[in-house]
Amino acid sequence: MIRSIIKISTIKAFSKRTIAIRTTSEDHQIAQLTALAIGLHMIEAIIPSPLPGVKPGVANIVTLYVLYQYGFKTAAWVSLLRVFASSLLLGQFLSPTFILSLSGALFSLGCLWIAQKLPSNHFSAISLSILAAFAHIAGQLLIVRFWLIPHTGIVYLIPIFCLAALVFGLINGLITLKLINKQ
Repeated sequence: MIRSIIKISTIKAFSKRTIAIRTTSEDHQIAQLTALAIGLHMIEAIIPSPLPGVKPGVANIVTLYVLYQYGFKTAAWVSLLRVFASSLLLGQFLSPTFILSLSGALFSLGCLWIAQKLPSNHFSAISLSILAAFAHIAGQLLIVRFWLIPHTGIVYLIPIFCLAALVFGLINGLITLKLINKQ
């Protein structure tokens, strides 16, 4: 009987405590942009691909937009949260698909971080998008070559993936540029 009284009083003591997280309007906007990136990634996941691994990467438009509007740190958060949340929603967390997506995102973010340090008059949203797309593909191909398929035959896929990176990077960059110019 004494134990049950202690448990009840303990539960009552904990229920009186509340944790308040103070958020700003910018936090809400970033959460909305992250949700948009996750949604775009989820839609893209159900679209069949003519070649495994070749996707338009429309969620990266959101990452580039956030990079221009809020800076690199916020863009990195949006990109990484998108990778983790999407993999959880698709049931791919810690799978090879997740590792490929994460490596592509990390290489892409690394490239954007470096390119951001260069003179901005030489780099627009279009060139950053193309560079990020190439970095994304490079990160994925390195994981495929050294972990999933350790064979030199992967080299024959490079021109196909580079062409896809160029085309989709250009399209995503043009869309991002239009979104930025509307601001």
